[in-house]
Amino acid sequence: MNRTVLLATAALLAVATANANAKPFHPASVHRGFAHAHPFVAPNKHDVTLYDQNGNDAGASVVSDNFQSSFDAYDSQGADDFTVPSLHQWIIKQVNVTGAYFNGAGPADGVTVYFYRDNGGLPGDLIEEVDGSEFTDTNGSFSIKLDDAVSLKAGTYWISVQADINTANGEWGWEVNAVQNGNPSAWQNPGDGFGTGCTTWNTTQTCTGEGPDFMYSLAGMDHLKKKDVGGGGDD
Repeated sequence: MNRTVLLATAALLAVATANANAKPFHPASVHRGFAHAHPFVAPNKHDVTLYDQNGNDAGASVVSDNFQSSFDAYDSQGADDFTVPSLHQWIIKQVNVTGAYFNGAGPADGVTVYFYRDNGGLPGDLIEEVDGSEFTDTNGSFSIKLDDAVSLKAGTYWISVQADINTANGEWGWEVNAVQNGNPSAWQNPGDGFGTGCTTWNTTQTCTGEGPDFMYSLAGMDHLKKKDVGGGGDD
């Protein structure tokens, strides 16, 4: 056997050994550790902070990811509520969310932001699904510029931030806020890959043992109206 054949055989054996020793990827629903909030930068001088609960880090993050198709059973979403005050209308242009990568160093390929109506203290009907492809990523904390601003009248709504990530890059977790603002945050894992039974929305604490809320803030424009037009999203 010549030297070239020996080297080729050795290379094949090395690859086979590496594959045999490779550990299968097992997603986790929770990662414990403190994250660093992304510094807020207003989209422009006319925008203000509309809502802010991007503090009180509880030292844990909960997965909110859209994985590749082979891991669809683990696709999951976190969500949290906020209220647009009476006589106001918010034009939401940017979302700042504190999070962390685990089981890998990232990055996420993209981010999607969802807005829902309230349904008795849990997310209800979907109002908007917004691509947040223009985002700044600081070790898993995102400053997300919405491709299309979202206009919301007075009322209670829910926001969900979901990272698009391949398991080769790990997982992304939404950092938990230790203080409850409004309703407790919600979470779902429709494929029940994590075995929690939370195939539809339930409280994050019930599903994962973490909570009560998530860390995020909203920025944009605040229009004061002459009379209360009531709850509702874009008409």
